[in-house]
Amino acid sequence: MTFPVSPRVIYQKNPLEVVICQLRFPPILRIDADSPVGYQERVRQQYPLLNERPAVDLGLALPAELKLPPEVAKILGAELGSALRGSNTVYDFASADEIWKITLSRDFLAVTTGHYEKWEDFRARLKFALQALLEEFAPAFFTRIGLRYRDVIKRSDLGLAGRAWVDLLQPHIAAELSSPSVAGAVIRAVREVTINLERGLGQVRIRHGLIQGRDPADAPYIIDADFFTDQRTETGDALERLDYFNSQAGRLFRWCIRDLVHEAMGPRPL
Repeated sequence: MTFPVSPRVIYQKNPLEVVICQLRFPPILRIDADSPVGYQERVRQQYPLLNERPAVDLGLALPAELKLPPEVAKILGAELGSALRGSNTVYDFASADEIWKITLSRDFLAVTTGHYEKWEDFRARLKFALQALLEEFAPAFFTRIGLRYRDVIKRSDLGLAGRAWVDLLQPHIAAELSSPSVAGAVIRAVREVTINLERGLGQVRIRHGLIQGRDPADAPYIIDADFFTDQRTETGDALERLDYFNSQAGRLFRWCIRDLVHEAMGPRPL
């Protein structure tokens, strides 16, 4: 057990800004050479919108306030400026309401949403996209699996405006924000920690910190948790590993916050 067990809940005031799952595999040149026409036909009814573009940052980069200096990021090999990197062409298949998106390139598949409620819904979407990949392109195995959650805690949204962060975050997260004499003067606090998960099942890289918004008195706190494994994973084992990452993600978030935040978000048992 890496993080303490906590009951699963759905928050009425959901702090999740975005959730993304990425499955990387050895490059399949046919995806670039022929374009994924067959893949589109398999997913088109649920994802009718298509956008083709060169491989660039896919829009899950951290806010500038949470990035390390370039020289430090290079030394650590953290790749903090981008959540995903791909091939020459990236294909985005979006739902009609643009809430859900499948991204495909010659070396990865990703599913993204900014409207996450519970794992079962996300998992079903992911399984659908994954099955189409397996049937159309049959990757040999996955070289990396990642599941990332970005939570944004804004006190005014929770009816907690003016409350000190020491009352909202656990001590192991709050750090300087827990100091009565210093907390009020802190304008930026950024940290990164990587933690091994139990039984060698992967790692989680947590990037968290206080960032300054338009209103300095209502600066949000971001908790960005990237669960991943770089071990070779057979295609039939991917969903089971992601189930485990999800279970740890809920526990991690609860490990970061105090009861006051938990209750303010309106937890509802599944």
